[in-house]
Amino acid sequence: MRLEGKVAIVTGAASGMGKAIAILYAKEGAKVVASDINLDGVKETVKEIEENGGTGLAVKTNVASEEEVNTLVDQTVEAFGTVDILVNNAGIMDGFEPIGEISTDRFERVLAINTTSIMLASRKVMPIFLEKGYGVIVNNTSAAGVQGARGGAAYTASKHAAIGLTKNTAYMYAQKGIRANAIATGAVETNIASSMTNISEFGAARQGVGMPLNPRFGKPIDIANVALFLASDESSFVNGAVIAADAGWTAY
Repeated sequence: MRLEGKVAIVTGAASGMGKAIAILYAKEGAKVVASDINLDGVKETVKEIEENGGTGLAVKTNVASEEEVNTLVDQTVEAFGTVDILVNNAGIMDGFEPIGEISTDRFERVLAINTTSIMLASRKVMPIFLEKGYGVIVNNTSAAGVQGARGGAAYTASKHAAIGLTKNTAYMYAQKGIRANAIATGAVETNIASSMTNISEFGAARQGVGMPLNPRFGKPIDIANVALFLASDESSFVNGAVIAADAGWTAY
């Protein structure tokens, strides 16, 4: 029970990696607030948590909305008294568009969900973390945050920025008992591709050059296990790190 007594918020918890993280955290003793714009999906996640003897709360949240992110944290504190762990997992893809094809609307939407949401949630929990002298932030980023050919311009920019936010947060609050780390995920079997529309033929072909180098696809539980380590005291000396969970894809 590595998270016994902890309270965790997991965004994007209706499916995929977020769902796996929420369920695993609950199994390890955390009270989990499962958040997603898909309320029915997070209700199913919480149902699984409770069926396994855990404690969960489903909250519908558009992570691009400052008001809704603030409400998410407020509801967590109201229900469980505090927040110990924040997992910023929610994210969407672009359409593999290079800079010459990306629309302003698409660029801003991808950045809002993949990057600005991390700032909003982390900023909201920070006073809680500072008061208690403890807090953990886990940001689920991507191999696109360390390489330039794992998505389009918007997705790549959003994930690079997410890693920058992670490192800056880790450094700024390192002496306050607060840690922030990122997981640079490789190709994982999730439904994130459903967020892709109007795919760029040129961009898809260019980023696809690196796909044959991918050793294998991962499962959501593979990422959840890394997220568990980063949330637990076992990683107390790990701060500002970007952990590649990609079967060696970015090692080439």
